[in-house]
Amino acid sequence: MVRIAATILALAFLPAPALAQAQAAPRPSPPGPVLDWPWPDPDPKSWWDDKRPKPDETADPLGGRRPSRGERPLIVANGYDPLLYRLWGLPPLQNQVLRSGELIIEVAVRPATSTRQTLVRAIVRRDGKAFIQARAGLGCCEPGIARRVGFDVEAPPDAAARLTALAQDPLWSSPREVRVVESSGAADALCVDGTSYDLTLAQPGQVRAVRRACDSAEIGQAADVLETVLGLALGHEPRIDVIYPGGADYSAARTAYRDLIAAGGMLKPSPNARAQPPSFAEPPPPEDEPAAPPSPSAER
Repeated sequence: MVRIAATILALAFLPAPALAQAQAAPRPSPPGPVLDWPWPDPDPKSWWDDKRPKPDETADPLGGRRPSRGERPLIVANGYDPLLYRLWGLPPLQNQVLRSGELIIEVAVRPATSTRQTLVRAIVRRDGKAFIQARAGLGCCEPGIARRVGFDVEAPPDAAARLTALAQDPLWSSPREVRVVESSGAADALCVDGTSYDLTLAQPGQVRAVRRACDSAEIGQAADVLETVLGLALGHEPRIDVIYPGGADYSAARTAYRDLIAAGGMLKPSPNARAQPPSFAEPPPPEDEPAAPPSPSAER
């Protein structure tokens, strides 16, 4: 009662213009519901019964593909579980079905001193088309990806050949996590500042994941992959481009890595590095893609 009386007295002694302004001030409206697609129909039942629009080709290049007989799901151990992919608005890598001639390359950028994270996925399909899916947002302090932006586009015609060539990069056969060892035998110190890059290569039957962080020589080993994948992602969304003011230029890191090797240094496997997930044999061709006819000798 005392608090209510004090409030009434304060309003009573307010000047007339101030009182009118306080009464006319608009109140903030509560946030609206979060919908995954437009809902113009006022019938609540239609929300559950109506069919959802299917994503276009760029949003899910491998959509609608079901595993055929003998195919197995990818074994992914790159630090991204299916739920985290869904927070980024991407189909989980664990659910993708890859067939002969196809691959997926992912680059996740996580700065140590910033919450602005980036995830770029490049897909090469067996029909020769390549697609780029990029996401950026604040990956901290909220139960989701805050201020998430992104796009899904088809890559230029020459992108498929460039991405396919990256599958032969020596990076994928190197240890998952490494430490820089100089020619004198001194190893680098523990990293507390810098940017980490989680790179993933998915092919039919196997997934390789590597992590390069902090040291320029360490990142320089992945310079070709970073420049190609991030270079294809820049230029489509200004809010992503502003995170990379220097563009996808890793020439300085590449030079640091070459100088390290030329001076007798090396990238030593980290003692706490996790092992790569096991690979399995490539599955047989699906039913809609007939296998090559056997040779006459095999028939005999």
